[in-house]
This record gives sequence, structure tokens and C-alpha cells, in this order.
Amino acid sequence: MAELHEISSSAQQAKNKWWKPLVKYGVPLVVTLGLCYLLFTSVNLHEMMRIIRTQCDFKWIAAGLALSVVSHIIRAMRWQIQLYALKVTPPLYITVLSIFGTYAVNLIFPRLGEFWRTGYISARQKAPFSTVFGSMVCDRLSDTITVLLMLLAALILARPQIMDYLHQNPQMLDTIKGLATSPWLWVAIPVVIILLWALWKYSPDNKAVKAVKGLVAGIWQGFAVISRMQGKGKWLLYTLLLWGCYFFQLYLAFFAFPATEMVVERYGITAVFVCFVLSSISMGVPSNGGIGPYQWALIFGLSMYSAGIPELTKEYTTAFANLVLWCNTLLLIVLGIITFIAVGIDKHHSKKILKQNEP
Repeated sequence: MAELHEISSSAQQAKNKWWKPLVKYGVPLVVTLGLCYLLFTSVNLHEMMRIIRTQCDFKWIAAGLALSVVSHIIRAMRWQIQLYALKVTPPLYITVLSIFGTYAVNLIFPRLGEFWRTGYISARQKAPFSTVFGSMVCDRLSDTITVLLMLLAALILARPQIMDYLHQNPQMLDTIKGLATSPWLWVAIPVVIILLWALWKYSPDNKAVKAVKGLVAGIWQGFAVISRMQGKGKWLLYTLLLWGCYFFQLYLAFFAFPATEMVVERYGITAVFVCFVLSSISMGVPSNGGIGPYQWALIFGLSMYSAGIPELTKEYTTAFANLVLWCNTLLLIVLGIITFIAVGIDKHHSKKILKQNEP
């Protein structure tokens, strides 16, 4: 019986070995390919490319890309403050490389980039993986909180445009009203809360509960470090500068096309902010580097202003969204290549120093 149990356990482990990576990396790939397929089959591709060739002023895109590089450096500087508080002291250029590498890896293997940068820093600095990972989780969670705050601000600032859009699309408005007034929703919410509470309280040994508790403990530790670390003011300043760079990168891109520039002139910076918030939320959708969800988010954001600007056709908004994403993706690929060359050189240099110091 013991042998049968052992064989069964081994078979289960072997099964888990293939389906977990399949779900982890297969689902984002399906989402990316599915959304791209829907996007490119619903527009006139020749017209989209014509708009890019004849109407795009690439100097604004280039300025945005330069700002993107600055944002990555600022993210590295912000993360370094947290690492220093945990007695992990990588040089700034190494932290910058870890950020560049993160985004490049995420293009191929979604979410694996965060594990890569954690492993890279912990291995290079001889620091515990869990310590570095906790700081990374905190780094990402602070981004989530920032996006939620921006979403709240966008809902307040852009309420007139949102309501106009919903009135122009009565089916969507009816769907939202039906969902909000559905008795099933208001019954399901408390039931789910009670079930989760019962699972948390009465099944502490459950694997999922343990995993969540471990994650919460790591996040709590990360925020506790922020609360007592030196340089809290600088950390907050870097957070503002980081998201300011992200926003102004998109803001500059709006001036690359006449119709999107008209959106800024007519509706002000609030219109860019709404599109920025939607695109930021889209990055939370499991996909390869945001490809797919990002374009749909920008297209949806611009469509809220298309009633006042007839030039904002489906082909036009798709051209804008795709160009912004394509250029950013190309930048990440270039930075990734530079990163992995630099990491290889750094490893070779470190091994050389170790050999020279050997007795």
C-alpha cells in the first residue's frame, strides 16, 4: 500500500510539473494572441499603416521612449532604498540592469521577470531570496495602490465624458445597470466573503490559505521596512517621479498624431489621464508584456472622445495604440539585450576577481 501511495504521489507531482507551467505561461499567451487576433481582424490594416506612415511625427515617440528609460532608472533608485533598508546593497547600475531585465523577460514569460530580478540580486549580493522577494512584492504592491488611487481620480475627473460615452452606447449602460441591480450579485458577494472567512479560520493548513498568509506576511514585512527605513521622503518622491514619467510618456505620444493632439486641445490633460489609467490597469491582465490588453485599453479610452472628434476612427485609434506599444516593446528588447550582455560581463569579471583572490 505504501508503494502504491508513493507511486500515486509521484504521478501527481509529475502531472503538476507540466500543467502548472502550461497554465502560468499558456493562459497569458492565449490572451495575447486572442486579443491581437480580434484587434487586427476588426480593422483595415492598410489604412492603419497609412495613418502611421503619413501622419505620425516620430520625434514625440522618441521623446517618450527617452522618458521611459528614465522611468526605469527611477524605479531602480526607488527599489534600491528598500534593498538598502534590508542590508542588501547592490550598486545602482546593477539594480538598473535588474529592472531592464525584468521587463525584457516579462515579454516572453509573464511575471517571471520579477522572479528573475529577485534571483539575480539575491545571487549577486549573497542575500536571502525571501528578503529580496519581499521587497520586490512591496515594490509591485505600491504600484497597485497607486493605480487604484489614479482610477478613483479618473472616475471623478472624467465623469462627464464617461456618462456621455455610456449614453452613446445604451447597451453597455443597460448591462451595467442590470449588473448593479441584480439580486444574484448582492447575494453572491456576502456568500463569497463568508466562505473565504470560514476557509481562513477553520482550514489554516489548507495550501492556498498558507500561501496567502505567507504572501500577506511578506507584504506586511515589506511595508514595515518602508515605514522605518531611512529615505522615506525620497522613496515617495521617486514614486511620484516614476508615475509622472509614465504619464508624460503617453502625454508626449498624443502629440505624435494630429487627431490625438486634438483630443488634448479640446478635452485637456484629463483625457490623457483617463487613457493612462486604463492602460495602467490593462497591464494587470495576464499577457506577454501587456500586448493585447494595452492596445484595447487605449482604443477604449480614445473612443470616449471620438464623438467630438470624427477623425478618431477605429483605424486611427488602433494605429496610435499599436505604434505606442510596438515602440515600447522594441525599446524593452534592446534594453534586454544590453542587460544580458552586461550581466554576462559582470559575472565574468566577478569570477576573475575571485580567482585572483584565491590563495
